Amino acid sequence: MHNKLISLSEAASIAIHAMVYVAKNGDKTSVVSIAEAFSFSKHHVAKVMQRLSKEKLVSSSRGPNGGFFLAKAAADISLLDIFEAIEGKLEQYECFMGYGHCEFKDCLLGGIMDEMTLQFANFLRNRSLQYYLDHKF
Repeated sequence: MHNKLISLSEAASIAIHAMVYVAKNGDKTSVVSIAEAFSFSKHHVAKVMQRLSKEKLVSSSRGPNGGFFLAKAAADISLLDIFEAIEGKLEQYECFMGYGHCEFKDCLLGGIMDEMTLQFANFLRNRSLQYYLDHKF
């Protein structure tokens, strides 16, 4: 098994920011407006939005008045949905160091990595886009 510290890639960060922005702006939010709002690369935003579209979190319309809009209700899209659309399934690992076999019965690090991963996943799972519509950010 392999493990890594929980991290938020640039793509996952763009995805979360873009999805909240789309939720707040309503219909037809363009790649350009997302990129300009956060000083992101238009190219990276376009790639991330294509991935989110493929995962059916956003839909898009083409043309001069086109753009992206949520494919589901804001309450039905969690940050975990967004994170996993970009990063893949968030999993717990047996060993922080990636060892297949260990002499010790219990993890010398006390299982902190699993605890951190669980807390991170629960936070993302319990925070929907609706939260950002209901609170001022």
